[in-house]
Amino acid sequence: MDSRLYFVLGDLFSNVLTGAVVGWLCAMAVAVSWNMFLAMLLTMAIGMVVGLLMSLPLGALFGAMEVMVPTMFGGMVSGMVVGMWAAMEPLGSAQSLVIGAGCGLGSILFVWTMNTLVRGRRTFSGGV
Repeated sequence: MDSRLYFVLGDLFSNVLTGAVVGWLCAMAVAVSWNMFLAMLLTMAIGMVVGLLMSLPLGALFGAMEVMVPTMFGGMVSGMVVGMWAAMEPLGSAQSLVIGAGCGLGSILFVWTMNTLVRGRRTFSGGV
């Protein structure tokens, strides 16, 4: 993952935006009377598809692989959380946007943490 500020903020923006959009869509798709497990499966699929679709234009700006995997993961997590939550109690648009954005933020932080653990810490000396 690129550590330049433009790309870091781009990754962050992409995941928060994707999570918010997926959260809103999933809250609109699921009714309170739904089975939680079925709602989770449907909204997980919605989240992955929307994450993939949103990664195409966002990936052109911020890097394809750096955006695609985290947005699909964030969309999936956001879809599952908001979908199951919406099956338990009605969610308003603002609530679903905030919950989805929080899931997107948590997802990118998880991806960054795992990437650091797998690759190890790197120091950038700038050629000095």
